[in-house]
Amino acid sequence: MNVNHLCTLADTHCHLDFNLFDPDREAVIERALAAGVEKILNPGIDLRSSMQALSLADHYEMVFAAVGVHPNDAKTWDEGTLSELRKLAAHPKVVAIGEVGLDYYRQYAPHELQKRILLNQLELAAELSLPVVIHNREATSDMLPILSKWAAELVRNGSALGQRSGVLHSYSADLESARQAIAAGFFIGFTGPVTFRKAQELRQVAAGIPLDKLLVETDAPFLAPEPHRGRRNEPSYVRLVADKIAELQNTEVETAAAVTYNNAGKLFRW
Repeated sequence: MNVNHLCTLADTHCHLDFNLFDPDREAVIERALAAGVEKILNPGIDLRSSMQALSLADHYEMVFAAVGVHPNDAKTWDEGTLSELRKLAAHPKVVAIGEVGLDYYRQYAPHELQKRILLNQLELAAELSLPVVIHNREATSDMLPILSKWAAELVRNGSALGQRSGVLHSYSADLESARQAIAAGFFIGFTGPVTFRKAQELRQVAAGIPLDKLLVETDAPFLAPEPHRGRRNEPSYVRLVADKIAELQNTEVETAAAVTYNNAGKLFRW
């Protein structure tokens, strides 16, 4: 199966602000449009990156921004960061708080610091009724209780955000954890690794999740799907992720593209 130009797609996670796109960012955007990608979410990883994401969103109609501090950048957090994020999030093209979460693989910041700034940003998301873009790497046992408690409080407080809490981006954990996240109002995002030949466990997870709870992403410039693995990723390649999701879900590519595009619209309201 091949995604054709008639399929409308959303790349719900792409770092277009990164300098790897400096030489040809305009051409990258044009290739995405030619591939049927109509919406791109660019999350920030720190204050500077969040500002750059917002600048790109201002410049390109199809690009939207999330603002936040990534767990690997937790040491950039200071007493003024939260108020600066709040100011940035007031922009109409900011549709989420992110990329936030926990990363116990890289060990760039103490776990307690990561958890503290995650909780601060979850509180901000609740305050602003914005969903969260969650980075979770080898931290599921800490992450799920935090997210479940936060989502339960949203529901208890009558917040509509409880039905669209956010997305666990570039999902890599097990099926049961995905089901727990879905129960807490989260979507599950898949990136290039779902296309890798040896990623059987990840493919089983993708096959076991309802299509109406899935998003497709690139995480460009990282995690390029087959046959581009090992090279720079870009938003047009999200069609290859959609192609694999369609195969795993035993449906047509057009259906997978349409449903995941609509899912993104429900989550981000763009």
